[in-house]
This record gives sequence, C-alpha cells and structure tokens, in this order.
Amino acid sequence: MTDLAIDVVDLHKFYGRLEAIAGIDLAVPVGSTFGLLGPNGAGKTSTVETLEGYRQPDRGVVRVLGLDPWSEGDRLRGRVGVMLQAGGLQPGIRVMEAMRLFAAFYADPLDPEALLDRVGLRDRARAQVRRLSGGEYQRLSLALAMIGQPELVFLDEPTAGMDPHARDMTWEVVREMQQRNVTIVLTTHSMPEAEALCDDLAIIDHGRIVASGSPAALTGAERGREVAFRIDADVSTDVVSTALDIDPAVVERSADGRYVLHTPATPTLIATLASWLRDEDLTLDELTTGRRTLEEVFLRLTAEADQSPAERT
Repeated sequence: MTDLAIDVVDLHKFYGRLEAIAGIDLAVPVGSTFGLLGPNGAGKTSTVETLEGYRQPDRGVVRVLGLDPWSEGDRLRGRVGVMLQAGGLQPGIRVMEAMRLFAAFYADPLDPEALLDRVGLRDRARAQVRRLSGGEYQRLSLALAMIGQPELVFLDEPTAGMDPHARDMTWEVVREMQQRNVTIVLTTHSMPEAEALCDDLAIIDHGRIVASGSPAALTGAERGREVAFRIDADVSTDVVSTALDIDPAVVERSADGRYVLHTPATPTLIATLASWLRDEDLTLDELTTGRRTLEEVFLRLTAEADQSPAERT
C-alpha cells in the first residue's frame, strides 16, 4: 500500500512533433484535493486523460491508486469517478435512467434518488439530458461521478455554467467527499474555487509544471515584498513613485486598477502612503501587503513561461 493516490514521474506525451506533456512529476496524497491549473492548451487535459487511462503515456511512470491506468484500467475504473465538462451521455436518455444505468456498473452504488436530491435535480428526474441547462448538466455529471462511491474523483470544471447557488451546493458536495477521505483531482479556471477547495495546486503551462504547492504557499511567496492599494482617483505611476519617494521601476498599475509596489512593506512606506493620501484628499479603497492573489500568481507565472530565458532575466 502507498500513501499516494497518484504518483507520476517524468511523464511525457507527444502528438506528432508536439510535446503536450514535457516531463512532469505529480504526487497526490490519499484523501487530498489537488488542483491542476493552466491556460487553454497548457497540457491539463492530456495529463488528466492519461491519469484516467484514456491516453497512453509515451514516457514516464504513472500510478493511480497503485495501478497503471493504461494497462490495468479494468481494475481501476470501478474505484474512480470521472466528471466530464460536456458530452458523454445520449441526448435522449432521461436523468433518472442515466443514474440507474451508471449505478448498475458498481457493486455498491449510492441510491440514485437520494443522490439526485443532494445535487438538486430530483424535479428533473424525468427530463431528457438534452433539455437540461448547462448548470443542470454539470450537476448531473457530478452525481454520476459520485454514484459508485469512488476512492478518487476527477472533476473537470465542476461549476462551469452554474449560478452562484448551484456553485455553493457543488462546493458543499465536494467538501462532503473530502470529509469521507475521497481523493479529488480538480481542474478549474476559477481561482477562488481552487483556493477554497484545494489542499495543493500545480500550475502547468506548455506541458511543464511552473509552480506547485498549497494555495497559501503560492500566494504568500512574495510575503513582505509587495504593497498593493486602490484609491478613488486615476493617477500615473510616476506621480505615485514621486509621492512615495520610491523607484518608478517598482510601481505597477494592474489590469484591475490597483497600484502594486514591488518593494518591502516597511512602516516608513505605509506612513508615507497614508500622508500622501491625506494631503491629496484621496480615499483608500483597499490596501494589502505581502500577498498576491492566486490569479496574479497564475498570470505572472504563465506569462513568464511564454518568455525566453533571456527575457526572464
């Protein structure tokens, strides 16, 4: 037995001359929730499909629940649940029919009716899949992934197309699985979702992992070396650097309108900022120090991955 639900060493996957996965390592402990983030085309889908046993690796070692998902897939599938973002069901099948069909694949499935209640689809039990909204289809996919009481669940964009109420319900269901020690692999473009649900994350770009760790570790990597603030006025970065007596090169205006100072959050700097705001009668709407958001970390790292080594120095 191993304490790792997923153990990947030097995984490579090629499509012709394109190297979609360029030698990644993954170690996901049993019972943890692992998030895989990356821009479109980064290699997330190829990685997850290899873990699920749908693609054969060209090089490297892949173990899922101690088994090779490609050569031992028959032994693995009954222990794994897969939530697909779209497709996979006959459009004409009815919701309850799909639930009972999937339940029949497992030795000890959950009760289909109770599970439909849990994901808020009991009143859609007789509806054809083609009649479901995008969010309803996602909730059905989640229920189908859970019905076999799997040890490991793959969730692909689980809240895509959901309204806030359905999203919160889905998060609650995921947390219930976490309490039952189910291992979860989550791919998402929602940074708040990744921060709220994941124990550890890996950011992948161009087939390589560019950063990994807990959400707190990734967002706190710049702790003490950055100040960000938002004010009720539009002033130039040169004005900010002059007012605070700092190098203009460390002042940045982010896309969301915040001013980011890439410099330590010293008491002198904070006091100078407060004095300038007072003197100019400017209102401070937001002030944070030493911690980037996960979205900022993601954007910075994936932008760096697009640069040449010379550009990054």
